[in-house]
Amino acid sequence: MARRHLSSEEQALWSALTRSVWPLRPGSRPIDAPPALAVSAPPGLTPAPLRPTVPSPSRAPAATLDSTWERRIRSGTLVPDMAIDLHGHSLSAAHARLNQALATALSRDLRILLIVTGKPPKASGFGRDARRGAIRAEIGHWLETSAYADRIASVRLAHPRHGGEGALYVILRRKK
Repeated sequence: MARRHLSSEEQALWSALTRSVWPLRPGSRPIDAPPALAVSAPPGLTPAPLRPTVPSPSRAPAATLDSTWERRIRSGTLVPDMAIDLHGHSLSAAHARLNQALATALSRDLRILLIVTGKPPKASGFGRDARRGAIRAEIGHWLETSAYADRIASVRLAHPRHGGEGALYVILRRKK
């Protein structure tokens, strides 16, 4: 099937549209402009002004913490200020509960949140446990896209005393 070329009016509309949308994730690949950008916009349609690019703050949790934190995590002497258990919740309920717990922890100036998600799924032969570990699979994405992501200093596996592979420590940054 042959590709249809855009008319000059369609090219102008496409150009105006691509200038008015912004990627959901900063740093993602911009949309390529159509080949003919010199076409003027149709009457009554003014192109959207270009937004200045502002670098987004680093939202990624730290890969390593200082030696005191590392030692406390490894030895199991870290004491969570608050803990939530997401077992038995649907994905949407667990997500809402996680956001509520983060908001509560931040409002109380707590630093260490223990989140019990359950152990990751074991490799099963015939897809028997396809739904097992759904919350565990989503928790990283939820924390990255949370409204509180910039307040998270690090996310770590919990010490066996606190649940091991079935739980996570979320270490929150201090208030500025």
